[in-house]
Amino acid sequence: MTVTEYSTTPPVVAAGASPVPEKRRPRILLPIAGLVVAGLFAWTAGRSGSGPGGAASVTLLVFAAAVWLWTFTKIDDTYIALGAATVLVLAGVIDTGELFETLGDETVWLLLAAFVIAAGLTNSGLTRRAAAFVVAGAGTPRQLVHLVTASMVVTTFAMPSTSGRAALAVPVFSALASVLSDRPRLVRALALLMPSVILLSAVGSLLGAGAHLVTSQVVATATGEGFSFVTWMLLGLPLALVSSHLCAEIVLWMCTDRAERRTPVRLTVADLDNDPNQPVTGPLSVYEIRAALLLAAVVTLWCTEPLHHVHPAVVALIGALVATSPRYGSTTLDGALKTVPWSLLLFLAGTLALGTPLTATGAAGWVAGALLEPFTGGTSPNLFLVVIVTVSALSHLLVQSRSARSAVLIPVIVAVAPLAGVNPAAAAFASTAAAGFCHTLPSSAKPVGMFARLKDVPTYTPRDLLRLSAVLGPATVVLILLFTWFIWPLLGLPVTT
Repeated sequence: MTVTEYSTTPPVVAAGASPVPEKRRPRILLPIAGLVVAGLFAWTAGRSGSGPGGAASVTLLVFAAAVWLWTFTKIDDTYIALGAATVLVLAGVIDTGELFETLGDETVWLLLAAFVIAAGLTNSGLTRRAAAFVVAGAGTPRQLVHLVTASMVVTTFAMPSTSGRAALAVPVFSALASVLSDRPRLVRALALLMPSVILLSAVGSLLGAGAHLVTSQVVATATGEGFSFVTWMLLGLPLALVSSHLCAEIVLWMCTDRAERRTPVRLTVADLDNDPNQPVTGPLSVYEIRAALLLAAVVTLWCTEPLHHVHPAVVALIGALVATSPRYGSTTLDGALKTVPWSLLLFLAGTLALGTPLTATGAAGWVAGALLEPFTGGTSPNLFLVVIVTVSALSHLLVQSRSARSAVLIPVIVAVAPLAGVNPAAAAFASTAAAGFCHTLPSSAKPVGMFARLKDVPTYTPRDLLRLSAVLGPATVVLILLFTWFIWPLLGLPVTT
């Protein structure tokens, strides 16, 4: 019997080259095929008159490609955002001026100035004291995350911008991460928790997000009465507290195991008192007092904007100039600007350029109308509420800006709510509250993207956000529906007309 032996020799790879596995091809071809199908569908729908127009179809296709790249590739998020915006310019959806004008958007300037103020606070040592205050009261990881959550909820009334709140929270997180460096799971939990709570707790104040003012204005136009600051706080603050602490429990459960949660947090104020130039005990230094006074002044001006009508971005810019002034500030403008994450600002500009045509071309309105139209006639009020809360919670996948989502959804919801027997004010408030869930992608909200890009501090990955959203999203929808049906009617906001 003859035995024939076969042997295989791996192909020789040239020095410096890396072989490309054959198994990667389907992973590349599948999304390309999906995008082609989506493009053909959008184009066909536009030609038949049943779908969006040509510009809207192109916008939806480019946006779908950007979302896929953000989610399933390791390409830099800023690169993807700028690339998608460039494609829209080349396709004629937006012009060159609209692309570059996003760099001068008020949100970009607000963030830039807030980062400069945060650099001044960090240099003064005030943020180290704040971190020490939070840590001093925590004996376990659960206590720590809930103390951090409570402090983040309080900042809802301190700043009318989730981005600005996140910028001021970054130094506190960095200080906590440095002293908890031996517990990376807990650090990752805090990294997920802070931006998540900032977004969820914004519903507690009428000034917590620009979308709230949009909602109030639309409701006032439709019904003759909008939401006052006190009314919004009465309705929104209980939801902000419950949803934020529920998020804390979800994050703690996802990021830590039972052993980690049972291990005490052995941190004291002395653990953060390791810099003789910035002590966290004893009387405040001159720079800390100045930083505290500056922060109090800026927060007061933000909260009293209806009285003086100075835009929050201008207030932040004034605060940044004071924080870096030669005689008053604790840092220099040049030093503070070096701490600004310029890649993040470019990312925000790119997403603004990508998000604007979604609204301007009618793409987002077409999607919203297509989703809500089947539920306008002969539908029970409860089913209608379930649909609008779910659609509002998912709308961040299509429109990143909270205000833009409200500008698209709220007029449609207020118009069709009476047809389903639902109070337009209740439907609009529930939709706006659900729009506070925007945690799925780093590009879904500015605070989420901000904490995903911190230098020298491990935070989280896009997969972590997907895992969190898979649990937090349904929990948020259910919680808002429970408030809509059982809590808000007791507080003066009935469900039905």
